[in-house]
Amino acid sequence: MLKKSALLLVAIITLAAFNFPPEQDHFVKPLYEELPLGAIRPQGWLRDQLEIMRDGTTGHLDEVYGKVKNNNGWLGGTGDGWEETPYWLDGAVPLAYLLDDAALKAKILRYINWTLDHQRPSGYFGPVTKAERDSGAVITLANCEKGEDWWPKMVMLKALQQYYTATNDPRVIKFMTNYFHYELKALNKCPINKWSEWAESRGSENIMVAQWLYEKTKDPALLQLADLLDKKCFAWSRWFGDRDWVINAAANQNDADWMHRHGVNVAMGLKAPALNYQRTHNPMYLAELKTGFNDLMTLHGLPMGVFSADEDLHGNLPTQGTELCAIVESMFSLEEIIAITGDTHYMDALERMTFNALPAQTTDDYNNKQYFQVANQVEIARGVFDFSLPFGREMNNVLGMRSGYTCCLANMHQGWTKYAQHLWYKAAGNGLASLIYGPNRLTTTVGKNNTEITVDEQTSYPFSDEIGFEVSAKNAVQFPWTLRIPSWCANATVSVNGQITNTGKGGQLITINRVWKNGDKLTLKLPMQVSTSNWGRNSRAVERGPLVYALKLGQNWVKGNDKYEGDYFSVFPTGNWNFGLSEQIISDPIKNLQVTVKPLSGKFVWNLQHAPIEITASGRQIPNWKLTDGVANQPVTDRDGQYRGKVSDTVSNFTLIPYGFTKVRIVAFPVVKK
Repeated sequence: MLKKSALLLVAIITLAAFNFPPEQDHFVKPLYEELPLGAIRPQGWLRDQLEIMRDGTTGHLDEVYGKVKNNNGWLGGTGDGWEETPYWLDGAVPLAYLLDDAALKAKILRYINWTLDHQRPSGYFGPVTKAERDSGAVITLANCEKGEDWWPKMVMLKALQQYYTATNDPRVIKFMTNYFHYELKALNKCPINKWSEWAESRGSENIMVAQWLYEKTKDPALLQLADLLDKKCFAWSRWFGDRDWVINAAANQNDADWMHRHGVNVAMGLKAPALNYQRTHNPMYLAELKTGFNDLMTLHGLPMGVFSADEDLHGNLPTQGTELCAIVESMFSLEEIIAITGDTHYMDALERMTFNALPAQTTDDYNNKQYFQVANQVEIARGVFDFSLPFGREMNNVLGMRSGYTCCLANMHQGWTKYAQHLWYKAAGNGLASLIYGPNRLTTTVGKNNTEITVDEQTSYPFSDEIGFEVSAKNAVQFPWTLRIPSWCANATVSVNGQITNTGKGGQLITINRVWKNGDKLTLKLPMQVSTSNWGRNSRAVERGPLVYALKLGQNWVKGNDKYEGDYFSVFPTGNWNFGLSEQIISDPIKNLQVTVKPLSGKFVWNLQHAPIEITASGRQIPNWKLTDGVANQPVTDRDGQYRGKVSDTVSNFTLIPYGFTKVRIVAFPVVKK
C-alpha cells in the first residue's frame, strides 16, 4: 500500500510539473519592450544608409544572387532551402517596413506567405524535403526524421516574428504555436543535433522566439521547449561563467571543439544567459553574461568594438580578422540583452560596434563585402593572412559580392536595419526609453490613456554631440522618458525647452517624468573629448565619443575576377602607413590632438570623401614596420608602452578619420618617442 501511495505521489508531482513548469512562475518581462516594426522611421544619415541598402543587395538579392533567385526552396522550388534566404529576409523584412517601401514589402511577402501557407498538418514547416518530393511522405511526429535541419527554421522564425510586429498578422501566432508544439515532441526522436551542429550551437535563436511567443500566449509548453533546448544545445551560459571556455579558445586553434570557438556561434550565444535569466529570474545568468562578455573582449577584443572571429576566436592582435556575420549577430544579441537587462554597458558596446566595425566591411553601394576585416588593414588583397580559416582560394579578405563564404552576403542586411529598429524602447509606466541614438521619427502611444505622440529625434550623432527631440501631441500627456548617458561622456546635460533640468555622468540612465506638451523640445548634450585606449601588444587607439579613429590613407582600388567567386576588389594604400603615435599624445591627448568637425552634407556615404571629422596627430615612421605576406605585424613595445627600435628622425603630422570611413588603415598604433 505504501509503495502504491508513493508511486501515486510521484505521478501527481510529475503531472503538475508537466502542466505548470516552474519557469512559468519566474518568467521576467523584458525591462524595455521593443516597439512594433514601423513605429520608428529613420531620418538623416541613417535613412540614407537604409536607402542605399534598398537600392543595393538588400533590396535586390533575389535578382542578383543565384541561390536566392533560382527555384528557391522557400518558394517551393528545389533550390536553396538552407539558411541564406531566411538570412536575407531577416534584414529585408525590417528594411521594407522601416522605409514603408511597397515594392520591397511585395518581395518579402512572397516568401512569408509561402512559408505560412505551406505548414504541414503536424506543425512542421520549411522547404519541401527530399523525402516529400521523392516519395510523397507526409512529415509527422512519427517520421520526423524525414524532415530536415532545425537550424534554417530558426532564422525564418526570426523573420516571421518581425513580420508579425509590423502587421499583427494572426497567422503567425497560430503557425508558431503549431510548430513549437511539434518541435517539443519531435526533439525526443529527432534531437537538435540530428542533422548538424549548427542548430545545437545556435539554439538561442529558437529559445528567443519561443519565449517571445510565450509573452503573447502564456502557453506553458513554450517554456518547456525553451528549457529543453537550453539543456540540449551548447552550454553558453555555463561556459561564459566558468571561464575555461574562453581561455581554451585563446590557447587553441585546432579542430577539436572548433564550433565552440566559431565567432558567429559565439555572437549568437551571447544572448543565451539573458534569455535564461528571463525564463528563470535567476541572477546567476546575468553574472555569467557579465563575466563571459568581459573575458571575451579582454582576450579577443579589437579596437573597433568587436572580437576577433576569423572564423574562430583568435586573440586580440590587431592583425586578426572578424567575420561580417559575427558583427551583425553580436549587434542583434546586444539589442536583445539590452531589452532584458537594461544594462548600459551593453548599450555602449552596441554603439561602438555599430559605428566602427559595421560600416568598414561593405562598399558604398552595399553590393560588396569582406568576409573578414582586419583592424590594422594595410591592404585588402587575396592571401591567407593570419586567419584561422585561410580558405584555399585566398578570397576571405577581398571586397566582393560572393567572396569568402556567402553567408555574410545574405546575413549582412540585419545590421543597420535592426539598429534602426531599436532606437527606442517602451519603458515602465507606458513610457519611452532612448538607449541608443540616431536620427528618426517615432510615432507611438504613451501614458495611462495611450495618448498618441510623435517624437522627432534630430541629430547627426555619432558625428555630433547634441541630440534634439521635439514632441508633437494633440493632447498633453504625462509619461516617464529615460535617456542613456554613454560611459565615455564625463558630464552630460539635459535641457527641456531651453532650461537645464538634469545633469549626469557616463554610464547613467536619467528618467524625466513630466507632462509633455505639443512642441516641447528636449536637448541632450554629450560633450566628446579625445582619449586613447590600450589594445593588443600594447598598441594605442585614438577615440572621441563612440568613434574610434584610424589613419587616413589614399586608396587604389583594383578590380579582379575569380573563376568561382566572381568579381572582387583589392584595395592598396597610396601613402605611408608605418607611423608610431607620439608619446605626448598618450600623456595628454586633449592638448596634442587637433579635432576638426564639419557638418554632414548631401547623400551620406561611409567613405573617405564624406568623413565629417578629422583629427591631426603626430608621430614618427618606423622603418622596420613592413608588410609580411600582406600582414602588418604589430611592433613589440616595452612595459612602458613605447617602441624602442629605430624610428625616423623626423616628426610627421598625419590625419585620422573615423574607422568606419576607411578601407585600408592603421587604428592600433605603436607609441614612439616625441
